[in-house]
Parts: sequence; C-alpha cells; structure tokens
Amino acid sequence: MDMLSFELIRDGNRPLYEQLYQQIRQEIIEGRLAYGTKLPSKRKLGQFLNLSQTTIELAYQQLVAEGYVESVSRKGYFVLAYEELAYVKTTPLPTSQRSNQQPAMRYDFHPSKIDGSSFPFSRWRKHAKDVIDEQHQSLVSLGHPQGDLSLRLEIATYLYHSRGVVCSPEQIIIGSGVEQLLPHIIFLLGKTTTYGIEDPGYHATRLILESHERSAVPIPVDQNGLVIPSLVQSPVDVMYVTPAHQFPSGSILSVNRRRQLLNWAAASD
Repeated sequence: MDMLSFELIRDGNRPLYEQLYQQIRQEIIEGRLAYGTKLPSKRKLGQFLNLSQTTIELAYQQLVAEGYVESVSRKGYFVLAYEELAYVKTTPLPTSQRSNQQPAMRYDFHPSKIDGSSFPFSRWRKHAKDVIDEQHQSLVSLGHPQGDLSLRLEIATYLYHSRGVVCSPEQIIIGSGVEQLLPHIIFLLGKTTTYGIEDPGYHATRLILESHERSAVPIPVDQNGLVIPSLVQSPVDVMYVTPAHQFPSGSILSVNRRRQLLNWAAASD
C-alpha cells in the first residue's frame, strides 16, 4: 500500500498514536484494508501525516499486540486475516508480586517475583509516609467487600481508555489475585460446569478447579494462542483464557481467533 490518509485531531485529549491505531484498526475491521496488505513504512507514513516515527511505531505495535497486524522482519507490517464477529464483549486480565529465590539463578522469570535490587524502596517509603497518617483512618478498617471505591473508579477509567470497556465501579471486584477470585466465579457457575484450561497454562488454575471438584479439560495453545477447533470439539462449558499474554508461552491470541472464541461463547449458554 502506498499511503494511508486519516483525519487526526492534533489539539485533542487523545494521543496521536491512539487515534492512528484506532483508525487503522477500523479500516481492517470494515474490510477496507484486506488480509495481506502491507502497511506503509514508518518513515513514509510519518512524512505523509507529519508525525514522528515513534508515534507511528506505537500505533503499529498496538495493532501487532492485538493481532490485527503482524511484523515481518526486514519486510514490514502486514494486515492479518479478520473474521466477522457475531458477539462482541471485552475482558481485562491478571497481576504479580515478589520474594527470595536460589542465588544460583542469574535471572528468575517467575510470574510472582520481581527484582528486589531494582525496587524503588525510597519512593515507596515516601508515599507510604504521605498516606499513613490520621487523615486516612479508613486504611485501618475492613473497607468495601468489592475493594476501595476510589481504586475501582480509577480501574473503570483505565479500562475505558486502554481497552474500550465501558463499565461502572459497581461491576468491578478487586482481589489479591487469581487464587482468591477464581473460586468466587466457580461457586457462581455451579457444580456441573466443565471448564477448559490452556495447555500449557497457569498451573494454579487447574489446581483451584480440581480442589473444588470441578472438571477441567486441557485445550492446546500454539503460537497464535488457543486452538479454537479443539475447543469447539470439546465438552467445555466455560473457557479460561489469557488472550493478551498467554502464560507460559507469551503468545497473543490473534484477533481472528478472538472472534471465533466469542462466536463459540455466543452459540451456547
């Protein structure tokens, strides 16, 4: 493709890279950018739209991260296949934290650990001192069962700007992690539900399901994420999936498969 022409609001509230990403994404969704189309180089598009190459790079990387576009080394960016969507809904995802490990390991990529030598303890101390005083007496009380309201408000705002998810603080429940929150979902869905888990996947998910005497069926994952035909042929009622960054492979569920997954979910209860 020679060039892309878009209307960008330069003095608006939304960053230019986000406007560019959303408009290219819309062109792909509506079929005006067909499968296999090569996007203009960052340099050429930057000159044409009077944008920095960094802005173009950010927009392109977001498209790659969401599976709309693939980056081919030394060739450029190409539009991936896009399937029609019967049912659209968006979903968020997990978090992590740290402790000590064997010194024999030079690098520890365990998802529940961070590098203590790089942690900003002085800044942490300063913020803790600013917050822990008599004006914040609510910190010593149990608080709302769904989590702090101000934090839920911030999360709702973040989800809207980063994922396009429109939700209210009342729809958000904050917990300490998957291990605490997944049992709540399990109890809501009843004892006869059959769950699908990614294979390979996060081991704690399987252990939680088994400890609550729930049936868990492994569904394979490849370089493009969950293999949807295997899911369709399985007896699974509910699929536990990590589309943004699959653990442990790191693969991103392609936009085509996301739509297939949502169509599968929409086809039954």
